[in-house]
Amino acid sequence: MIDAMPNEDPALLEQRAREWARDNVIERLLLKQAAQADDQPVPPEVIEKAREKAGDRAEDLVLQFKIERLAVRHAGRISSPRHKDVVEYYRQHRAEMTIPEALRASHILKQVDETHPEADALAAIRAAEERLKAGEPFETLADEASDCPGSGGDLGWFPRGEMVPEFEAVVFAMQAGQVSPIFRSPFGFHIAKVLARSGERTASFEEAKPQIEAHLMREKHQKALERFCDYLRARAVVEEM
Repeated sequence: MIDAMPNEDPALLEQRAREWARDNVIERLLLKQAAQADDQPVPPEVIEKAREKAGDRAEDLVLQFKIERLAVRHAGRISSPRHKDVVEYYRQHRAEMTIPEALRASHILKQVDETHPEADALAAIRAAEERLKAGEPFETLADEASDCPGSGGDLGWFPRGEMVPEFEAVVFAMQAGQVSPIFRSPFGFHIAKVLARSGERTASFEEAKPQIEAHLMREKHQKALERFCDYLRARAVVEEM
């Protein structure tokens, strides 16, 4: 991102933008050349994961792996973040570290697909609803009558965004202990029960610690990459076009 001062000359800003873009192109080229010249083998598991993740673009991920490996090799051993640095980061950013609203729910599902016609699924879920109204336990029916049996239909804890919108629209409008009427989702017909709810809250230090450590390690790797770029630029001969 290029920061502009108020009332700055547009021509100077454009020049800075061109220089910024040019520097990035040069750095990318230098890093690519260094990686291509590195003859240290890439572990087979890295190549396999790259193929699984990127398919035809696997070579780009392998190249990125070699670049990061070279940067770390140039910078020396990158140590894990110190405990006091993790604590200080948490202290400064605690207000930003929140655990989102979540709930725990179970459900009874009758699928609708090529082998389960909608009319049959609807009849089956209505039969399950009648058994619920007659007093049978939700958990028992979830194991006996659902197309998603096991654990009493318990889906565990989840925040918004993990389930399909049609399911979330129903369960997040309910209170703990409530049972929904029959509703439809892309999977079929459901009856849901909310087991517990948790509102948004600030993450404890122990909850936030893994994410903070990962963030600080990424920063260390980024600084190592920047130092490696500086090293390559210092040794390179850049010809003006």
